[in-house]
Amino acid sequence: MNLFDSIVKPTLLLDETTTRANIRRMANKASSANVAFRPHFKTHQSLEIGGWFREEGVTQITVSSLDMAEYFGHNGWDDITLAFSANPRQIAGLDRLAGRIRLGILVESLETIDLLESGLSNRLEVWLKIDAGAGRTGLAWDQPEFAWQVAQRVRHSQRLNLRGLLTHAGNSYSSSNPAEAARHFSVSKERVNLLRRELEARGAGPLQVSVGDTPGCSASSDFSQLDEIRPGNFVFFDAQQLKIGSCAFAEIAVALACPLVALHPERGEAIVYGGAIHLSKDTLEWQGDRIYGLVCPPAERGWAAPLVGAGVVRLSQEHGVLRLAPQDLANLRVGDLLCLIPAHSCLTAQAMGRYLSLDGHWIEMMRA
Repeated sequence: MNLFDSIVKPTLLLDETTTRANIRRMANKASSANVAFRPHFKTHQSLEIGGWFREEGVTQITVSSLDMAEYFGHNGWDDITLAFSANPRQIAGLDRLAGRIRLGILVESLETIDLLESGLSNRLEVWLKIDAGAGRTGLAWDQPEFAWQVAQRVRHSQRLNLRGLLTHAGNSYSSSNPAEAARHFSVSKERVNLLRRELEARGAGPLQVSVGDTPGCSASSDFSQLDEIRPGNFVFFDAQQLKIGSCAFAEIAVALACPLVALHPERGEAIVYGGAIHLSKDTLEWQGDRIYGLVCPPAERGWAAPLVGAGVVRLSQEHGVLRLAPQDLANLRVGDLLCLIPAHSCLTAQAMGRYLSLDGHWIEMMRA
């Protein structure tokens, strides 16, 4: 039976060949630059896909929650960085896991360090979370005095080992081309290294520098002054990365297959069973419009190139509203399938919870 004949509801398709090629490419890039490769597993959240990373020599990983650290830590991964500022209410769980594996955490406040020191019985690896310009959270790269106070508090702890400085150039996701993404990456790298040199001059070193973001790691060819990289989204890529130029369309490894349930040619729209709870509500600017994803017809092996001028223009809980050209609408029938390339594959994967590979087998993810 044809793979698409078996699909009756929104289903996240995964191209294993493309996924493995994406993993291999980034692993080779890190190896060639002589930096550690600690990929972020929050994108795929799957033990099976994690095994594909192992086949490329990966032994250390990044996660985004304690639940995720426990999921991978209890299944053979023993060097994990939890790249989210430490949650004091989870100190007991952090301590239990740190008794079994090498666990790294992020800190950015003196209060958190004091709570960790009083609540831990096992040692934790600590990275100072640095804001190098993205503006989300972290110690400001240009305020070395407070960063020094935090570093000193960690260094004087009996339970914490200061590894270095960690940042995420999230502003690279707003780039309009690879050169701009590479510039964001370079600026972030230079700022963190300025802070590293300042802290080392005061006696806090030696310190490592860890950076992570798929646009920057994909677009940049200069990994000097770095000790490790932590990209995650590159494993699948998505419409945002395609727009930036971080990937080619052929490198996108997931698509959401959705049944077509209604046609409205009078307004140039089609309705699919596939809404916000499947695709997520991440958006991107595409050819002057804000859309939730690109629209592709099914192909013999996965999905074909996006339909010109088409996009997912509105979402409700279960409904997806697609804008389509008249000639494409004329070729569709209720009951057909369309494949949607998500704006951001991480949240789509999280929403769907598992993948159907193009060879017809299910790939499971962690479930909270």
